[in-house]
Amino acid sequence: SYLPITRFGIERSDAVTAVSDYLARVTREVFSPAKEIQVVPNFVDPDRWRPDDGQRGATCFARGGERLLLHVSNFRPVKRVLDVVEVFERVRRAVPSRLLMIGDGPDRPAAEALCREKGISGLVHFLGNTPAVSEVMPAADLYVLTTDMESFGLSALEAQASGIPVLGYRAGGLPEVVENGKTGFLRAVGDVDGLAEDGIALLRDDTAWGAASRAARERAVALFAADAIVERYLGIYESVLADAGG
Repeated sequence: SYLPITRFGIERSDAVTAVSDYLARVTREVFSPAKEIQVVPNFVDPDRWRPDDGQRGATCFARGGERLLLHVSNFRPVKRVLDVVEVFERVRRAVPSRLLMIGDGPDRPAAEALCREKGISGLVHFLGNTPAVSEVMPAADLYVLTTDMESFGLSALEAQASGIPVLGYRAGGLPEVVENGKTGFLRAVGDVDGLAEDGIALLRDDTAWGAASRAARERAVALFAADAIVERYLGIYESVLADAGG
C-alpha cells in the first residue's frame, strides 16, 4: 500500500537519499527512479551514546560476575525476537549471563512464553518501552540484533558507539554498520547456534572482547558521528537550493 505514495515522493523530490547501499539498491530495483539516489547513513551522537565505567543503568540486573546481553526493538516479526531468546539460552549455558529485552510489540508474549518454556524467565528481563536506553546500553556486554531485513540497523550503531560488540544476521544494511569479525559477528539468518558460539567466544576472552569494544566505538565515531553526517545533508540541501536559484 505504500508503493504508490513512495513512488510519488521519489518522482517529485529534488533529491533522494537512502541510509545504506542496500536500501539504495532495493529502491532502484523496485522503483527504477530516473534520478540519482545518494547514500547518506544514519548517524549517532557520540556524547550521548558512549562507553562508561559500567556504573549506570542496567548494572543492577547482572549479579556476581554475570554478563549482560541486550536487545532493543519493536518486537515485530521481522525482528525475530525468539531468535534473541534462543541465542541467549545457548550463551547462558556456557557463560553466566542475563538478557535485557527493551521495547514492546506483537511478538513480546511469544518471547515471554519461550522463556517460560526453557525455564529461563528469571534470567530474562522485559523492560518494555523506556526512553533511557542510552543509560542502559553501556552496561551491556553484547548487543543482539537478529533482524532478517534491516535497512540500516540504528540500534546496532548506538550499541557500537557505546562500546558494545554486536551479534546479528548478515541481512539488509547491517553488514554496512557492523564489521564482521572486528566490531561484532554476523551470521546467516537463522543461525542462532553460530551467533551463540561467537558470543561465547567473546565473553570468554577479555582481550578479544576489549578489542571488539574499542573497534566498535572507533568505527562508530569515525564513520557515523552526527556532525559529519549532518554536514553531508546540508551539502545536499545547499546543492538543491543552488540548482533552484534560491
